[in-house]
Amino acid sequence: MSDGQHSADAAIAPVPRVTMQAFCETAEIATVLQASAGDRRMQKAHVKVQMGGAPAALEAYRTAPTPNVIVLESSGERGALLGQLDSLADVCDPGTKVLVVGHVNDVVLYRELTRRGVSEYLIAPVQVLDVVRAVSELFHAPGAEPVGRTIAVVGAKGGVGASTVAHNLAWALAGKLLNSTVIVDLDIAFGTAGLDFNQDPPQGISEAVFAPDRLDSNLVDRLLSKCSDHLSLLAAPAALDRTVDLSETALDGILDILRASIPTIVFDVPHVWTAWSRRLLVGADEIVIVAAPELASLRNAKNLYDLLRGGRPNDQLPKVVLNMVGVPKRPEIPVAEFATALGTQLASVISFDAQLFGTAANNGQMIAEVQPSGKAADVFADLAGAVTGRAEQKSGRGGFLEPILARLSRRKAS
Repeated sequence: MSDGQHSADAAIAPVPRVTMQAFCETAEIATVLQASAGDRRMQKAHVKVQMGGAPAALEAYRTAPTPNVIVLESSGERGALLGQLDSLADVCDPGTKVLVVGHVNDVVLYRELTRRGVSEYLIAPVQVLDVVRAVSELFHAPGAEPVGRTIAVVGAKGGVGASTVAHNLAWALAGKLLNSTVIVDLDIAFGTAGLDFNQDPPQGISEAVFAPDRLDSNLVDRLLSKCSDHLSLLAAPAALDRTVDLSETALDGILDILRASIPTIVFDVPHVWTAWSRRLLVGADEIVIVAAPELASLRNAKNLYDLLRGGRPNDQLPKVVLNMVGVPKRPEIPVAEFATALGTQLASVISFDAQLFGTAANNGQMIAEVQPSGKAADVFADLAGAVTGRAEQKSGRGGFLEPILARLSRRKAS
């Protein structure tokens, strides 16, 4: 191999923690894609290769979430491929990137694929590095949007179960939707994520927050604890050897690193009101406010909701979860009245179940592990769909066409 080839190989950036599924028509392309999954630059990605082409992809995603990247091989003529892609768009989730491997050098086809929002078109035969480079450039090309989507979960007051909601939401995102997810426990002194996931990492987020000069992607990788195939934890040390007086921008560096490599980041935000917590909430892609059906919770949730709605005029409205509903003998604000006072619909209502939630907490398990088919597990799965846009997506057209159509709409509006 020439020095120039070595240089070109080295210039390929590592692929972030994304999920990728390939649907091939020929054994040759399947072999190349399988070999690509073993390349050192793809070691963080979850890759699955199967046969069947576009029809198999369409069948697979009728009832299942789509991954971050779909690779389709097609040896058919132009019209058939475009028709298959149009059908696939009906079941594709927002943000999914599609890479097509074709067998014809057709400029008109390439233009049609681009118009439909397809990210890349490779002409067979392809080599391992062709695939690795194409996938890498989906996320590292100039102008490419950051990989990560941030979801901040905060309690309207202490003791409403915001951490429990955050942790089970992250579990559902990783387990049900197969999103590569990191849960970040920001309650450095008293965080419970390590306990809830039965993890006891020797290091945690304090190593990144209190040593910004050492902060880089390698350090963050070392600090992550693996909870499952798609879920990692950046735990809090829960130690009182130092006070936690963070500056407003203290979390910016770690946020940038996480967004560059991880598709979904769930922040478990403690019930504090500081410059850094406000900055994190206002800057999040999605916000979940957790409240209980009582007066102080309603007042605080209303204040948070109004402030964040005003501070994010061009973003999704905060989602409000009413937790611990139905505590025996406790006077409660009815669910409908709570929603009316807030001026918004509730995203989820979680019934009080001391046995279920207490068992999960004491065993270091998630609700879906203790009671997989229960109502509470379904609530968290539905909330995961809502914060990712997948709840609405299955019922309407969009998929990988949505980002490009949205850009076109904005151009026409301007």
